[in-house]
Amino acid sequence: MDTVTSQHTDSLAGVVEVLTRTLGIEDRAGSITRDTGLFGELAELDSLGVVELAAALEDRFDIVIDDDDFTGEVFETVGTLTDFVDGRLTTAD
Repeated sequence: MDTVTSQHTDSLAGVVEVLTRTLGIEDRAGSITRDTGLFGELAELDSLGVVELAAALEDRFDIVIDDDDFTGEVFETVGTLTDFVDGRLTTAD
């Protein structure tokens, strides 16, 4: 169980890092949590930002994000995006 919890914590930190770097909001990294809203809530995350974020996540986590994965559910919050990344990491193993 600790390994899974550790993986989720590492993934969350990685997602926050990629998100803040991609959007140029590193100064707000400390205030971003799993509950932070994404598309529609972060002004910096427009449709181009989503594409750039997805590409950065693919590079950072060595995963593939398909066109079908660009859903409101995946990009709803930092937590839903982290869960998606974790799911991809699990299926990649």
